[in-house]
Amino acid sequence: MRWIRGFLVGGLLGTLFGLALGLFLFPYIFPPPEARETLSRSESGKLVAKGSFIQPNPNDPVHYGKGTVSVYPSTVFLGEDFEVGPGPDFHVYLVPKAEIRSSSDVTDTMYVDLGRLRAFKGSQNYAIPAGVDLAKFPSLVIWCQQFSVLISPADLTFEQGS
Repeated sequence: MRWIRGFLVGGLLGTLFGLALGLFLFPYIFPPPEARETLSRSESGKLVAKGSFIQPNPNDPVHYGKGTVSVYPSTVFLGEDFEVGPGPDFHVYLVPKAEIRSSSDVTDTMYVDLGRLRAFKGSQNYAIPAGVDLAKFPSLVIWCQQFSVLISPADLTFEQGS
């Protein structure tokens, strides 16, 4: 009788562990295709700011990012060279704090969520909600909502006259 209980508990724990491992590994095994979005004339308008994604912790091979970002009055555009390490539930945030380098820099602020990241690589557009004062958001970050982890920040440099 005791071995049956052990067998059932072991089977349940093995199933739960396998499910958790599968959910974690899914984006690595089956990543979405590379994005190839472009800016239309109406979306582009005047360039407000630009920046480059960095790897906040060089010792962390999983959470990285690279590539450029351009901010227009109503659109954030991740450039063709954009890339982040795969993972679950990544979002694009505008953050009202400069020089984001750790997860605690984001969790202590009131960010603007521009939506879920559609691809780990390639050019993508994200609409900026009406009424957002871009001058108050010197950073754009890729954030893992599921685990509350900073993936990659970009410090924005504002254009003259913006």
